[in-house]
Amino acid sequence: MVMKARRRATAGKQRREMHSLRRVLRSPEIKQARKRRKRRRKRTLQEINRLLCLMCGCQEGAGDDIDALLETIEQSNGLTLQSEGCGASDNRPVLYVEHRNLNPETELKRYFGARAVLGDQRPRQRQRQFHRSTWMTIPKNTWPRFSRPGISMTLLESRDGLQYFTFEHSRDYQQIQFKFLDSVESMDPNNIVALLQMNPYHIDSLLQLSDVCRIQEDQEMARDLIERALYSFECAFHPVCSLTSGTSRLDYLRPENRAFYLAGYKHMMFLERRGCPRTALEYCRLILSLDPDSDPLCMLLLIDFLSLRSREYNFLLRLYQDWEVHRNLSQLPNFAFSVALSHFHLSQEDQTESKERERLKHKADLLLQDALIMFPGVLMPLLDLCTVQPDAAVSSHDFFGPRSQLGQTPALAELVSLYVGRTHTLWREGGVLLWLEECVREVLRRVDAKDPLVEDCQNKRKQRYQSAPLNIHRHVILSEIKEATSTLPLEVTTQSVMGFDPLPPLDSVVSYTRPESLGESNESTLSLFFRSLLPNFNLQGEPMPQDDLEVAQAGRELNQEVNRLMVAMRDMLANIQFQEPPREDNPDRDEGEWD
Repeated sequence: MVMKARRRATAGKQRREMHSLRRVLRSPEIKQARKRRKRRRKRTLQEINRLLCLMCGCQEGAGDDIDALLETIEQSNGLTLQSEGCGASDNRPVLYVEHRNLNPETELKRYFGARAVLGDQRPRQRQRQFHRSTWMTIPKNTWPRFSRPGISMTLLESRDGLQYFTFEHSRDYQQIQFKFLDSVESMDPNNIVALLQMNPYHIDSLLQLSDVCRIQEDQEMARDLIERALYSFECAFHPVCSLTSGTSRLDYLRPENRAFYLAGYKHMMFLERRGCPRTALEYCRLILSLDPDSDPLCMLLLIDFLSLRSREYNFLLRLYQDWEVHRNLSQLPNFAFSVALSHFHLSQEDQTESKERERLKHKADLLLQDALIMFPGVLMPLLDLCTVQPDAAVSSHDFFGPRSQLGQTPALAELVSLYVGRTHTLWREGGVLLWLEECVREVLRRVDAKDPLVEDCQNKRKQRYQSAPLNIHRHVILSEIKEATSTLPLEVTTQSVMGFDPLPPLDSVVSYTRPESLGESNESTLSLFFRSLLPNFNLQGEPMPQDDLEVAQAGRELNQEVNRLMVAMRDMLANIQFQEPPREDNPDRDEGEWD
């Protein structure tokens, strides 16, 4: 009886609460609030319609219907719903990027579980001073308070479903940029530190100081500076700029845009070294999607390695199938070998049916044999880095012997050295070396049998790979793979290379120039070296009369001297040491202001 009475009392209380709630919902204040929400939703829809018209070039009013509006947005971005897999057969672009995969915690949770990754982060996150939602980086409490540094993004045009953006520098930011170049000329990293204390989100200073910290083996600080640069960029994004759709473009010819490429690349490499290859692959796709035609950082030389490291074999095969026709990916050593390796790994998976295994294994054998015939110079350096001693029948054969190395053009040797130096660890995995040995023996049999493909590939190697474009040299420099950097041509090694703008394009689109200093006419050779880092640098100055041959000869001699100095200066820059600022003068200084 007591329990029934309690149930009746509880039910009566619930009924009274429901009546009170209904009276509240029918009140004039609630009705007015509903009307305000409806008006806000309508204004939001109108704003989306306006932005859509700006993106697509259609007339205003074309998106009043919400269903039609969403359909148009999907068509303009080239998006449709798909499954979660990276290489799933769907209608999304091959370079589609998922926001959640830009966060390394997503990958770490798959490896170690959410509890091990998050730990006690949630209480600290409640105290975070940053309120802006970002995808590429998570702001930290130790960072300086963010204020817009003077970078903005502008939509230049929309064409064929693509949006072309560019970053712009305000006048104040341009002045900071000039001070940064002065700091570079001083050769003192402490000047860059002082500049960052005043302007903690200046991009090029963050990039340059990150390189200095990395050289000093302070990896944590180097990574933190790169993340801060990415955060500053993301806060400046245009409202309609979408990193995930694969339809946003950023021209590398504009110096203001290059820092975003470089910051993304450096962040990607930090993620790969940290053990997050899947997240690094997502950033690689993002960078490649910004300019897939020019590919200024040559991400196609890296995307196969990250795909194999993250076991995204289907994505690599889809990229190869979609781009082989118009990009000839099979003519790159990294794709020729990595596609074969992807087929082999797929054939070894337990969930693959027996017939499919046989088909994939046979396909992998043919692809690897073709790759070895096309690029015989890969085998011996690869086995050497894998600490494998080849059979005498292989090492003494003319096809794989020293002649295969000496017969390569410098451009091909650069590509081969880059691939071998980067991916040799992938060939040490169990079963891969045995498979490689089988294919090598079959290749030797085909060579001895005068297979016509052998002569055809030899002719292709002679006709192609005459010279490597600038973006390949830029990629080799950024990779810092010693096997590849040693193959760079002299015209590249004698140039000055700085982390904030390595090998700038010769046809740069310069929006503003650095004013000439008063003492520039009497500048030293050291100052001349650092001034040569600028994209608009001209050693000869103003055009000289054609009859002034002596002055022209003197200019050429000076150019040679400066080139020699550049080689020596690069070695010296690698040994820069931080000079600790005195603490006695300012004991109350807040050490957390810039780091």
